[in-house]
Amino acid sequence: MHNLPDSMTVIAIRAAGGPEMLTPERRPVPTPGAGEILIKVAAAGVNRPDVMQRMGLYPPPPGATDIPGLEIAGEVVAHGPGVTRWKKADKVMALVVGGGYAEFALAHESHALPVPENVSMLEAAAVPETFFTVWYNVFERGKLKAGETILVHGGSSGIGTTAIQLAKAFGARVITTAGSTEKCAACRRLGADVAVDYKTEDFVAETKKATAERGADVVLDIIGGDYVNRNYQAAAVEGRILQVAFQSSPRADVDFRPLMFKRLTHTGSTLRARSVADKGAIARAVETNALPLIAAGKVRPLIDSRFPLAQAGGAHARMEGSQHIGKIVLTL
Repeated sequence: MHNLPDSMTVIAIRAAGGPEMLTPERRPVPTPGAGEILIKVAAAGVNRPDVMQRMGLYPPPPGATDIPGLEIAGEVVAHGPGVTRWKKADKVMALVVGGGYAEFALAHESHALPVPENVSMLEAAAVPETFFTVWYNVFERGKLKAGETILVHGGSSGIGTTAIQLAKAFGARVITTAGSTEKCAACRRLGADVAVDYKTEDFVAETKKATAERGADVVLDIIGGDYVNRNYQAAAVEGRILQVAFQSSPRADVDFRPLMFKRLTHTGSTLRARSVADKGAIARAVETNALPLIAAGKVRPLIDSRFPLAQAGGAHARMEGSQHIGKIVLTL
């Protein structure tokens, strides 16, 4: 750990509340344990769970740091015992269980990916959380295949912009929902075949229309609430519905008959609480299947805006205003 400072600037959550609760603080630079790498953070992605954690609605898992931030990009500056893959000065992007809003952060060596030559640190920091989530849910759990149709809700979000691009890259048709003409246009630019403005159009009717009444083979939903019933209506026979968030509500009054009549699968998952081995397996799948597309420039995280670390509150305010298209990133 020689040549490293003893302390670093982090963004701490003073108390549950609004964006103004995010405050710069000095904390000790962490020491990597077995299998861990210490990364000098160049950029950190901002995600909806960070906002929920700040509001007091999403506590970190037991043993995790209270500093928010689930994905980072930067340079390896130290490693703990047993690390074989990475050495000092390697440029990596990593999924972290917390601690991303800081000058230095720890990651498990298996949760890091190499940053391709032509990818900036800003872009790299916007990859892990969304690409891990989308790959695992859409392709592993949802088994999306070429020629199938996927309905992606919240198409202009970080998850949505990633899902649209990956689904297209693997030969699927994409229908997406977004909340404005501008957001729908952005989704089409990313490759969506159909973009539905959910404020003025009915996504069930539009999905049926776009699929000759068949419906969507896969539905990726970050909304929940009354979308649950409507997803069942919009799904094709043998459709797979993947629940990855509940921006509306985790509760719904659901008519489950379509689940039986259409032989639907409704499943879901979270990423943060998964085991080290599980996340490592997802990281390898992303490295094998998605990283070559990122390196080739075929798929890229769409960056909405960047904020200096000290202005993390502004980044959260931007996310909560829901005007963003793509990812919000903190830069150091």
